[in-house]
Amino acid sequence: MTGENGRFVSRAAKELRREMLVSPAPELGLVAANGPNDPEPELVIESGVVTRMDGRAAADFDVIDRFVVAHGLDLEIARGAMQLPDETIARMLVDVDVPRADLVRLARGLTPAKLARVAGMLDPVELMFALKKLRARRAPANQAHVTNLKESPALLAADAAEAAARGFAELETTVGVARYAPLNAIALLVGSQTGRPGVMTQCAVEERRNLELAINGLVTYAETLSVYGTEPVFVDGDDTPWSKSFLGAAYASRGVKVRFTSGTGSEALMGCAQGMSMLYLEARCVAVVRAAGSQGVQNGSISCVALVLSLPGGSRAILAENVIAAWLDLEVASGNDAIASHSAIRKTAKLMGQFLPGTDFVTSGYSVMPRHDNTFGGGNYDADDLDEWLTIQRDWQVDGGIEPVAEGEVTRIRAKAARAIQAVFEVLGLPPVTDAEVEAATSGYDSNDMPDRDRATDVEAADDALARKVSGLDVALALDSRGFTDVAEAIVGMQRQRVCADYLQTSAVIDRDGLVRSAVNDPNAYLGPGTGYRLEGERWELLQALPHVVDATRLGTAPDGRVAPLAEAREAARGGDPAEVVIAVGPAFGDEIRETIAGLDHGDVVAAIVDGVRDAGGVPRIVRVRRVADVAFIAHDGAQLSGSGVALGIQSKGTAVIHRADLQPLDNLELFGMSPLYSLESYRAMGRNAAGYALGQRVGPVPTELDNFARTKLIVRTTLLHARETHAVEADAPAVDLELRAAPVS
Repeated sequence: MTGENGRFVSRAAKELRREMLVSPAPELGLVAANGPNDPEPELVIESGVVTRMDGRAAADFDVIDRFVVAHGLDLEIARGAMQLPDETIARMLVDVDVPRADLVRLARGLTPAKLARVAGMLDPVELMFALKKLRARRAPANQAHVTNLKESPALLAADAAEAAARGFAELETTVGVARYAPLNAIALLVGSQTGRPGVMTQCAVEERRNLELAINGLVTYAETLSVYGTEPVFVDGDDTPWSKSFLGAAYASRGVKVRFTSGTGSEALMGCAQGMSMLYLEARCVAVVRAAGSQGVQNGSISCVALVLSLPGGSRAILAENVIAAWLDLEVASGNDAIASHSAIRKTAKLMGQFLPGTDFVTSGYSVMPRHDNTFGGGNYDADDLDEWLTIQRDWQVDGGIEPVAEGEVTRIRAKAARAIQAVFEVLGLPPVTDAEVEAATSGYDSNDMPDRDRATDVEAADDALARKVSGLDVALALDSRGFTDVAEAIVGMQRQRVCADYLQTSAVIDRDGLVRSAVNDPNAYLGPGTGYRLEGERWELLQALPHVVDATRLGTAPDGRVAPLAEAREAARGGDPAEVVIAVGPAFGDEIRETIAGLDHGDVVAAIVDGVRDAGGVPRIVRVRRVADVAFIAHDGAQLSGSGVALGIQSKGTAVIHRADLQPLDNLELFGMSPLYSLESYRAMGRNAAGYALGQRVGPVPTELDNFARTKLIVRTTLLHARETHAVEADAPAVDLELRAAPVS
C-alpha cells in the first residue's frame, strides 16, 4: 500500500520527486557508462594505415571514425598505448609519480573506446584526483552568463561589470531575439572592461553571426561549435567534423579564442545513440574536438544534464567526460550552466566533482543575474547563490573562481558601466539609454525593475550597427569622447590581444595585469601534496574575507555610551526570607555584554523575570556570580544564597536554569537551553515557576520549543558570547547583590 505512511507522503512532495529517475535502457542510449553495446577497444594498423578501430573495419567507418583516424591519433604512440592493460592506464591516472605530460602523450594513441573504458574504471574520488592532475592551466577560473529577458543594454553592462569585478575570466551572453546580437555584444564588451580589463566575452548566437561579431572586434572568444558522437546527429544541419574544423580555424585566424561544445546525453535526446553508452559517445566527441585542433571544450552534459542524472552513475559519467577532455590536453569548461536538479543537495553533489579538483572553468556559465533572467536555461547557480558559493570556497579552501566584493564597490562599478553604455549608445546613434535605466541597472534586482524599451527600434538599430560594421574600436572612441578613457583603453587592449593572439594558447585567460596565463606559460604541474596550485597567500586572504564575516574580537561587546542596566550594591550574603528567589546572572551579564543571543536587552530580561517572581508571590533578589561562567554553577551558587534555597541562573547569552540548593550543581529543577527562542514572556514564565518552587506550589514546566537549526545558525555567536562571559570570570570572587536600573516591564 502507498500513501498512508506520513513520512513517505512528506517525501513524495519534496522537490526531488518532481524529477523522473529511470532504469537503464541501453538500446535507447539510456546508460551512463560502460554500456553492454559499447565496442571493445581496438586499433589495427597495417602498413601505417588503420584498418580497424573500436569494432569497425575501415570500410565501415563513419565520418567521426574517419576524422579521428585522420587527425586525432598518433599512430607511433598508439602501437604501444593500445597494448597497455586498462588497469595499468587507470593506475597511471591516479599515480602522483606519473606526470601530466606523460598521460597527455599516452592519450594521443588511445581510441575513444579505450578512453571511455579506462575512465569508466575510476570511482568518483579517483576521477577527481585524475582531474586535479590533468587540468591544463595551473589555477582554475570561472565563466559567467550575462543575459536578461528585456535585452536591456544598461542591465547587461552593469551585470557584466559586476561579474568582471567578481573575478570571472570569461562572460557569455545570448539573445532571445537573434537580431539583438550586436547590441548585446557591445553591452557585454563595455561592461566587462569596466569591471576588469582583460575579461574575454562572447555572444552565443548562430555561428556565422558570432564570427562576424568577432571580426568586428565586439567579442573575443566563442564556444558555439557543437559536436556529437554519432553520425546521424552530427550531420543534422549539414555539419561534419571537417566543416566544424574549418569554422574553428576561421575564428582562430581572426585571433578569436574558440572551444567546441559537447555534452553527454545529446545523442540519446535526439534518438540516435545507436545503443551506445553516453560516456563512450562523449569520448568520441572529445576525440573529434582534439583532432580539430580546438583549444578546448565546453562539456559536462550541458543542456542534457537532467537526462544523464536520471540514470544510475550519471554524475560520475559527467565527471568522467571532464577527465577525458583534460586528458586529451583540452581546456575544460565544465558544464554547470543548465539546471541539473530541483534538489539543492543533488545540484551541489554534482558540482563538487568539478569544484573540488578544479577545472579550467569551474562553470560553463554561472548566472550572475537571477535565474529567471537567464535566457540560456536558468543555470545551476545564480546571483542569489553567490554568498553560498563564496562560503563553500572558504569552507574547503578551494578556488572556485569567484571573488567577494563589497556592496559599495559593486554599486559603483554597476553605475559606471551603465553610464558608459549610455554614452556609447548616444555617440553611436543607437536608441538612447535613459537615466532611469541607468539608475535601475545600478541598484535593481532583475529586468522587471528596468523600464521598458522600444524593442522594434532596438532591433532595427542592431541591424544598422551590423550593416555599418560598428567595431570595438568605434566603441572605444565613443567612450573616450565622453570621458570613459580607462574603459576605452581596456577595449583597445582587447583589440591588441586579438591581433597578437596570445590567448589562442590552450586554456588561456587574461589576468588583472593584462598578462595571458595558459597551459603554455602557467601549466598545471600537480605531482602530489605540496605541488601544483594551492590556494594560499594573498589569494587565500582575499577569498576568505567575505563582506558578511564578523570580527570575532568585537562580537558581544557593550555599545559605547550605553548605561549598564545593573548596578553593583554590596557583597551578597545568604538571605533569610523563605519566599526569596535569587536571580543569579553571569559575570558579564548587563555589563560587558548587554543582550541575549536572541537580541533581548538584559535589563528587560531581568525585569521580566522579576515580574514573574512577583506574579507567583515570591520576593526577587538579583545577584551577580563572578567566580564561574557555567550556567549550572551560576544557578547553584544563587540557590546557596537564596532564602528559599531556589534560584534562577542566567548566562549573558540567555540560557537559564532553575536550581535548588540541595541538588548537585549539574542537576536542576528546569533547564532552558533554547535561548534563541525565548521572548520576554518566556523569561517571565521562568520567574513564575522559580517562585512556585520556592513557595512549594504545584508547578508545571515552562513549555519548551525546538529549533534544530539553532546550533548551525548560532553556535559561533554562542561560542564568542560565552568566551566573553568566561573572560569576565574572577576566580574566587564573592557574589554581589545588584540593583536594576531599568524600570520593570509591566
